[in-house]
Amino acid sequence: VPFLMHDTTLRRTTNVEQVFPELARRPAAMLNWTSLQRLNAGQWFLKTDPFWTASSLSPSDHREVENQSICSLAELLELAKGNATLLLNLRDPPHDHPYRGSFLNITLEAVLRSGFPQHQVMWLFNRQRPLVRKMAPGFQQTSGSKEAIASLRRGHIQKLNLHYTQVSHQELRDYASWNLSVNLYTVNAPWLFSLLWCAGVPSVTSDNSHTLSRVPSPLWIMPPDEYCLMWVTADLISFSLIIGIFVLQKWRLGGIRSYNPEQIMLSAAVRRTSRDVSIMKEKLIFSEISDGVEVSDELSVCSDSSYDTYANSTVTPMGPQSAGSRAKTFTEQGGH
Repeated sequence: VPFLMHDTTLRRTTNVEQVFPELARRPAAMLNWTSLQRLNAGQWFLKTDPFWTASSLSPSDHREVENQSICSLAELLELAKGNATLLLNLRDPPHDHPYRGSFLNITLEAVLRSGFPQHQVMWLFNRQRPLVRKMAPGFQQTSGSKEAIASLRRGHIQKLNLHYTQVSHQELRDYASWNLSVNLYTVNAPWLFSLLWCAGVPSVTSDNSHTLSRVPSPLWIMPPDEYCLMWVTADLISFSLIIGIFVLQKWRLGGIRSYNPEQIMLSAAVRRTSRDVSIMKEKLIFSEISDGVEVSDELSVCSDSSYDTYANSTVTPMGPQSAGSRAKTFTEQGGH
């Protein structure tokens, strides 16, 4: 039975770990439909609230979501009948799956049996396209990658399904000229929806369709010339404000006296050195007085024919009885 599942396993979006803990890590396709119907697929949505919409649910909707089971493809086709387009992509079953060789035929038969209009089905699965065109010629063959126009025409591709960052405005024009429609995903913000709307994108895929459906027209339409003028004006105003702030700051600081840092440091160094010299002199004087020692200078007098030398040869310390006098011995020498 074809069913809907985003992940390859059931752990994130169902309670399989509580119901079938031994099957929690197995591929979802390996469980039969009877086992899948026993799983709850709605409680995780209310718990995680991935799209911030759980609080907007009415009490009846809340109970319905809380008891939601895994949806089969047939149930989806029944719900989507009307003015809706179905983007259908398939995932290959594991190699040991009993229906690996026939899952494509089973899926096509389910779609055709439901009576869903073929022209409202975008077929994205890239394998066995000739078989799909033969069984369902009304399907819109859709490619999920950007290819050369020749390759797209050989594959009878009618639509492209791309991420909104993968296509430029010029490419949108080129695809339109080649009669190729483009669907972009995943568009959730109203401003992005409006931008793509103005760019001529025919359709988008969204997780926020309940919000985008309330946007009847683009939020803000502005010609490119006006948009450019607005930004240039904003830049000029910002530049003028910055220049004005610099001029004002310079005017405020203009009256403050300026000092040369080198002069200040040199003056401080000179004063500090003079003070240190004075302190050292005072220490030397007090040291001589306290020790009772008189220092004599040694002088040398030189002349052309002779020299006299006066030297302090002996220093006699003061005795206890001659405290008021000092004895000195002078040696006088002369010679030619």
